[in-house]
Amino acid sequence: MLTQVADGVWVRQSEWVWSNAVVVRGDAGLVLVDPGIDGDDLSQLADDVERLGIPVVAGFSTHPHWDHLLWHSRFGDVPRYGTAGCVQVASEARERAQAMAAESASGIPLELIGLLTPLPADGGGVPGKLIEHQAHAVGHAAILLADRGVLIAGDMLSDVLIPLLDPRRPGQLDTYEAALDQLDEAARHAEVLVPGHGAVAKGPELAARLATDRAYLAALRQGTNPADPRLAQPWLAGPHQSNVDQASGAADEEHP
Repeated sequence: MLTQVADGVWVRQSEWVWSNAVVVRGDAGLVLVDPGIDGDDLSQLADDVERLGIPVVAGFSTHPHWDHLLWHSRFGDVPRYGTAGCVQVASEARERAQAMAAESASGIPLELIGLLTPLPADGGGVPGKLIEHQAHAVGHAAILLADRGVLIAGDMLSDVLIPLLDPRRPGQLDTYEAALDQLDEAARHAEVLVPGHGAVAKGPELAARLATDRAYLAALRQGTNPADPRLAQPWLAGPHQSNVDQASGAADEEHP
């Protein structure tokens, strides 16, 4: 079921890691941001979109992880965009994304995963301002709809996920903090935050999300145990340890 969070912006949440599909009304029609997750979710999202009575004109993937690269034939054969970096990684890792999707969810049209093209200079019908950074994944992008007071953040600023550093790339601690600075600036023009996973934040909750993530990263830098309620989820122990290892390695490089 779609929930309207602002004028022309709707969110549908999946049970799978509280994933949010975002529907945005543009000038020419609807843009689907990170639609997912399993086959039932995609079909029900298609039902919801049909009830809106507005055609889908484009898709957008905030970053190249498999759960953000999904599509369904009922959405139509329309362009699906990402940043140049996102598109390159999605293309190179498409088979891996298909395998991970098949293992993690059911009923996903695997043949439609990751078929992206770079967002054109004119925006390709995707409204708002793109905020690209390299935290969490190559070519990660948020979308700021300043006229509607909405920030679509991708896999950032979640109330259920800790900051997830990319273990394949060095310097992620600095990169993530820089990305938070960018999102902090964008959040000054928003009243609603839609993360890739978790609850939609409104009003003062936006600043609270930023402060929580900054505190987590600060604890990593200091080598202390973060007092972060999200870590109560046992399945985050592995990703947290990966973050600790990367932060520890960065500290060793700074102080040999």
